[in-house]
Amino acid sequence: MLPRGFGPFPCGLNRYRRGARKHPPPDITSKVDEAVRQRWQPRVRKRRRRQAATATGVTVETQARFGYTAPVGTTDDGRFRRLTVHLPPPYAQRLFDARDQGAGDQEMRAIIAEGFKDIYFQDGGTRAQGLSDVEINDIDYLDLDY
Repeated sequence: MLPRGFGPFPCGLNRYRRGARKHPPPDITSKVDEAVRQRWQPRVRKRRRRQAATATGVTVETQARFGYTAPVGTTDDGRFRRLTVHLPPPYAQRLFDARDQGAGDQEMRAIIAEGFKDIYFQDGGTRAQGLSDVEINDIDYLDLDY
């Protein structure tokens, strides 16, 4: 049972939440931050994830070696590239579904590589029609934003 005035938050956090006290000491500040993350962040992440999967998509920024299979007479040598590509909602949904099903690194890379092939290398079907496979290797960094 919590003492009077403490409410559902631990350590007297309710006083700060109500605004009765304005400047918490450092130990209380860390507890306020923890309580906010526990209650608020999961809902925000869930909402942003739903929005990315249905409307906004994800932005992938990476520096990695990209290799691809191309027709004879064109270069298919892999090389390091730094790319920032916005992938549409269907790719975001596939990434989230794969992560939820416990997909490994290779499956996630394959989804991102397919998105890069369609959006970046083939520009939505307007160029590089003979490009068949794109691979992401030697990842220096990879950042997803949604």
